[in-house]
Amino acid sequence: MKFVKTPLSGAFEIDIVPRGDERGFFARLFCQDELVKQGLEPRVRQVNNSLSVEAGTLRGLHYQVAPYGETKLVRCISGEIFDVILDLREGSPTFRQWHGVTLTAENRKMLFVPRGFAHGFLTLKPNTEIIYLVSEVYEGPSERVVRWDDPQFSIAWPIEPKILSDKDRLAPLFSSSTHQSGY
Repeated sequence: MKFVKTPLSGAFEIDIVPRGDERGFFARLFCQDELVKQGLEPRVRQVNNSLSVEAGTLRGLHYQVAPYGETKLVRCISGEIFDVILDLREGSPTFRQWHGVTLTAENRKMLFVPRGFAHGFLTLKPNTEIIYLVSEVYEGPSERVVRWDDPQFSIAWPIEPKILSDKDRLAPLFSSSTHQSGY
């Protein structure tokens, strides 16, 4: 696995390192030891699978507050997404900054999302499917949603979202007092 630092403190884009022959290739998608060497939390308590039928489907920006804050390792296995992370850790040098990366089935990139970050994605192709490893189980009362188009962050989504859940469409604008992550 090849770890590439993002502009956000503690977040990484991860490239697999395929070892191939005439049959195809083999590569690791997860290695506890390699995550630990990078100073990242390797714990996995849940693996989620998301399929979005329509291009332009937006999911996020979601996170869970302490003590249920979670790390995520996200990979697109079919289609294409613009994956966005937003640092909500007060005191972080990159607090309130966002980073986006295109993840596709073809580029096989992954994104490591640190604890205390909001996460969301926008599908760029129909029938897009992602898998993500999560360090904590879902805890509904601890979930928070940050509005995808909050002007405080000016996230540059590559296309206009067409399909959103009510939860995402009606999410409040960010306020430190209501969205404290505890990190």
